[in-house]
Amino acid sequence: MQIFLDTANLEEIRVAARWGILSGVTTNPTLLARERGAGFEETIKEIAGLVDGPISAETVSEDADGMVAEGVEYAGWHSNVIVKAPSTPAGLEAVSRLREKGIRCNVTLVFNANQALFAALAGAFVVSPFLGRLDDISHDGMDLIREIAAVFEMNPEIETRILAASIRHPRHVVESALAGAHIATCPFNVLEQSMAHPLTDRGIRSFLADWESRKA
Repeated sequence: MQIFLDTANLEEIRVAARWGILSGVTTNPTLLARERGAGFEETIKEIAGLVDGPISAETVSEDADGMVAEGVEYAGWHSNVIVKAPSTPAGLEAVSRLREKGIRCNVTLVFNANQALFAALAGAFVVSPFLGRLDDISHDGMDLIREIAAVFEMNPEIETRILAASIRHPRHVVESALAGAHIATCPFNVLEQSMAHPLTDRGIRSFLADWESRKA
């Protein structure tokens, strides 16, 4: 499984990139709005200078023509840009048209296997099922990952990758991997939490104490 960072915060990206585990970045209008004063194009280009991997940039138009126009513009910013379009009929049309232009797309806001299948058939590079938002309404997001993975496996002509999104906690990461997701995109705090364990901290303190005791 690959790990992406779900953020538009450049400092978070710099830190995670230094860990050597980061394969890409996902952004959305909400994340970009949090970084006040940062331009969309400028931010995407700066991210491209920090991470050599896919960078999702989301369209905001609701019609296919608008999504295509935005997607063509975004793709011109850097070769690693992946255009995000919503899982709607207009989004599918936009994905299909952008694929014909050689532009890769991420179909976002996927909440059932039909949406994922149709996105794959339209030519999506990745589909993004939203786990946390399903959990919020008492549905098991991992069941959706497993269902999509099974459908894709039974149709080997599908090359679309499954990107687990709306990750809320470290268990979501490993459970997504076990369920068949190819990618998990995580907020920075989830990456930090994933590396935290009291036994690790205790072990470090014990080793250091033993090392210092030999000098006495």
